[in-house]
Amino acid sequence: MNNFFGHLKDILFLDIETASLTQSFGDLPERLQEEWARKTKFMQGQEGLTAEELFFDKAGIHAEFGKVVCIGVGFFMMDTDDNRLIYRTKTFASEEEHDTLWEFRELLEKKPWTLCGHNGKEFDFPYICRRMLINGIALPEVLQLAGKKPWEIRHLDTMEMWKFGDYKYYTRLELLAAVFDIPSSKEDIDGSLVNHTYYVENNLSDIRKYCIRDVEVTARLYLAYHGLPGDLELEVINLDETPGD
Repeated sequence: MNNFFGHLKDILFLDIETASLTQSFGDLPERLQEEWARKTKFMQGQEGLTAEELFFDKAGIHAEFGKVVCIGVGFFMMDTDDNRLIYRTKTFASEEEHDTLWEFRELLEKKPWTLCGHNGKEFDFPYICRRMLINGIALPEVLQLAGKKPWEIRHLDTMEMWKFGDYKYYTRLELLAAVFDIPSSKEDIDGSLVNHTYYVENNLSDIRKYCIRDVEVTARLYLAYHGLPGDLELEVINLDETPGD
């Protein structure tokens, strides 16, 4: 168990929230409008909607047509004097996506983190990589996969860990939170409401809060996988509320 806590301090738990690149389809550059129409052609037929009608609700999940509006992170520290587990958390959510990604990149360069997210390998990690490159930001070492052997890639995924080799098995974070008795992150909004909250309500504060709760659920789930209770009492330090840290 001591070895577990030794590795735990090097894991950066994260979650991202994304929105459509623009509020309306008409604000997209013309070339991207054409590409969106091509990409959603099958969906248009299935749902009986136009490319323009699909844009607001669907574009945010595609890195080519969406953007990162918030990145939440969390990591553990052990207070050896009091034998307490401390969880520190914060969000990156600047007005400009470039600034959000750049500030996150600076954190990634501070130490050799191992990244952990729920469905992170299929969504969060590649989405961040794509948006960094689109924004002209060089990938930090932990996100560079080319030429690396599988065991050299420091990425963990709590959904993949739950699959136990069953690659068809998709499990929502909220379901696993319920199974392990972890407090829910779904209070005011959920992922389907991020675009509306961002563009219509102009409420980045609620998105930050939702994102940071999802990160804590992911972190608690990781602890539960290693035999610790899902409702383990933690000292939580929110660095968004502690200027200068």
